[in-house]
This record gives sequence, structure tokens and C-alpha cells, in this order.
Amino acid sequence: MFTSVLMIEKPLTATDVEFVTTLHGDEPVSFILLMQPRGDQADLLLRAIDDVAMGELKEAVREGEEPEGEKARQPAELALVHSLNVLRAAGAEAVGQVVEDHPLDKMKAVVEEAGADEVIVLTAPHYVEEFFHRDWASRARHKVGVPVLKLFAHSE
Repeated sequence: MFTSVLMIEKPLTATDVEFVTTLHGDEPVSFILLMQPRGDQADLLLRAIDDVAMGELKEAVREGEEPEGEKARQPAELALVHSLNVLRAAGAEAVGQVVEDHPLDKMKAVVEEAGADEVIVLTAPHYVEEFFHRDWASRARHKVGVPVLKLFAHSE
């Protein structure tokens, strides 16, 4: 069985699930989800610039309004449960957790503990972070020791 560590920052959509569950053809895949709440990320300015670059001015204005700390944990837990359920409904094995502190260290530890074959970072586009190689996928490539695939999440 192929094991993928899947880092997400919002609930998986049906399109996301179909995409990640078919990446390896008919080979059975198990997923370890790491839910990274966006409210805990420190780069508000970079996220706001990304929103402006994508023409999402209303989102840029709201960046500072996202919940942080404990307020971000409950929506993250709900998003994780939803994502686990839709992956399991698609026939995949899936477990996961919300990651709040040191997400790259946690990702590396999970990869090592599970003997994972790859990491998939599934997020919205973050063009400024990607340009400066501060996005999760770029940073993970130097840390986890397995292939890291960057995919863009879909919206409902």
C-alpha cells in the first residue's frame, strides 16, 4: 500500500478527493492528513498580497479577521473530520490530526514514523510565498526526505 502524508489548510472538496485518490492509478493508498489552520500562519501581509494578485480584494481585507489559536482549532478539527470522511467514502484509508506548532517538524516525524512514500501539499495558490520559496511544499522538500508534490486545492 502506498502511504501519502497530505497537508491541507481547508476541507477537501470532491474534486480534491478524486484527484489525490487517483494519483497512483489502481494502487491502494492510505492518507495521513495534517490539517494546518491558516489562522495560525504569521504571514498576513504575504497572504493579503496573494489575494490582491488573484483579484480577491475582499479576501485581502479580511486576512486579519481569520480566527487564531483556539478559535482556529475548532474549524480546523471540523475540516479534518470532513476530509477524513470523504476520503474514507472514496475507499481510501485515512487518519489525521490538526497541526498547530512546528508543522514541518511534525510532517517530518509523521513521514518517518509511518514510513510514508510521499508528501502532498494541497493548498490554495500562494504566489508570493511560492516565489520566495516560503510555501509549505518548498520548505518541506528540504526537510522530509521523500518526494513532495504541490497541488492546488479546488473550491466548491
